[in-house]
Amino acid sequence: MEYRADDRELQATMFIEFVNQVWPGNYDMERTQDALSKTINITAYDGERLVGCLRILTDGCYFGTITELLVLPEYQRRGIGSRLLQLARDSAPTMLYFGAQPGVEAFYEKNGCEKGLQSYVIRKKRR
Repeated sequence: MEYRADDRELQATMFIEFVNQVWPGNYDMERTQDALSKTINITAYDGERLVGCLRILTDGCYFGTITELLVLPEYQRRGIGSRLLQLARDSAPTMLYFGAQPGVEAFYEKNGCEKGLQSYVIRKKRR
């Protein structure tokens, strides 16, 4: 497994193919590439295949958030998500905040993450 702590070469075509295997959706190529250019992308590759990705959005000084941590289903429970979290902890310039999907809280607690306050959402209609 090859891990990249700041994968600036991650392209939308590869990311969309990957993310559709975890969170299927209708992802726009241009918007996805723009989003990837604004985050720290920590990735895991099995050969040439992207199998895990953690993205951090940060101002570099005071705030950082993990936008998602995704691992292909067939690669889960192999320590990839834990390694991506460790790389995030080591390379993030700030404290990190994030929300967790219901049912995966034990994974984050096992990896030394502290449970924080309730989160809220402000939804914006897509154009």
